[in-house]
Amino acid sequence: MELRQLLTFRMVATTLSFSRTAQTLNYVQSSVTAQMQALEEELGVRLFDRLGKRIALTDAGKRFLPYAEKILTLSDEARLAVTDGTVPSGTLTISAPETLCIYRLPRLLRQFHDRFPQVKLIFKPEPFGDMKRMVSDGVIDVAFIIDEPQRSTALVIEPLVADPLLILVSADHRLVQLPVVQAKDFDGEPLLLTEAGCSYRILFERALNEQGVHPTTNLEFSSVEAIKQCVMASMGIAFLPAITVEHEIAQGRMVALHWPDHLFQVQTQVLWHKEKWLSPALDAFLSVTREVMGEQAMAPVRV
Repeated sequence: MELRQLLTFRMVATTLSFSRTAQTLNYVQSSVTAQMQALEEELGVRLFDRLGKRIALTDAGKRFLPYAEKILTLSDEARLAVTDGTVPSGTLTISAPETLCIYRLPRLLRQFHDRFPQVKLIFKPEPFGDMKRMVSDGVIDVAFIIDEPQRSTALVIEPLVADPLLILVSADHRLVQLPVVQAKDFDGEPLLLTEAGCSYRILFERALNEQGVHPTTNLEFSSVEAIKQCVMASMGIAFLPAITVEHEIAQGRMVALHWPDHLFQVQTQVLWHKEKWLSPALDAFLSVTREVMGEQAMAPVRV
């Protein structure tokens, strides 16, 4: 089993394409195919199903992927440990939910790349529930979450920015006329919800349930941007971080309702494994993260 085979396997597992993997790694496609066949022969299992022109990871391939990630990470750490560690280099694998990918991380990633171009960043957007497990398993180096304050015995979890949450409707919604709303006002209203397991969906549903309100019509979306479009189309009520709707509220296309009994807030947090070696690259990334997020914390969202 060779490191180059594992690198190629990881790229094929990411792209699900031999041709795109060949282009990315500067191989001819036959070399990618040969490497994967050799790896499968050595392991004695099929890692990929060939479905015509498409490929998919087999169950064995899915089980093998986190181990390949760990081996490649250890390889990077070993190389850095015996070379000049003063200049950050190597690879960092980062994950975050869609909300943070769009509204908090672009400036951070740009600044880090400008300062440390020798560090390769691999970005993997993941569902809320998967990220802590992936950090614990060593599949990713750093994850960002937006949630209530978290604790862990295995992970370092550092709060960065407080994120208020808002109850949102279209500008012509009937509830806009009310100076304050109560839980009973949401009875019969369609809710436009983020995916199951999303931290702020859990907060909102818990608050409604505590007040005895159980909406019968819920629409679930995997995309915050899709929810925003549906709110503006008067399809229902949403519950989202203020940072995601700042511009729409300023433009009068969306209104935040005032529910004085419940003032909701979550935090943007960064996490990594507490036993993970802080390589120069990871240490630099965390430093830039604190700097950029600190600036964002000093510039509260206007809603």
